[in-house]
Amino acid sequence: MKTSIYHGDMDRRSFTRISKALADPRRYEILRRIAASGSEASCVMLKGKFPITPATLSHHLKELSNAGLIEIRRNSKFMYVELRRDTWKQYLKELRSLSE
Repeated sequence: MKTSIYHGDMDRRSFTRISKALADPRRYEILRRIAASGSEASCVMLKGKFPITPATLSHHLKELSNAGLIEIRRNSKFMYVELRRDTWKQYLKELRSLSE
């Protein structure tokens, strides 16, 4: 019988998807900026913080969204992103369980 390291509400697939998304240093920094905003961050603000093209930013945001770490809201031609704190907390809980 296999013993799982997954103690919380997060399954192995979600844990792996988030880990892969955060393995990219730029993506991790983007997520930090989003989290630091407190609520929603506009893509215009994020673009101003990083020397990357809009297409590259869009790609990183898509990867963070696919991993379940952010919510994307569109308002006309503008996009806003917000950290999914519940998912982030579950991920951190799983990481902490690795040391148990």
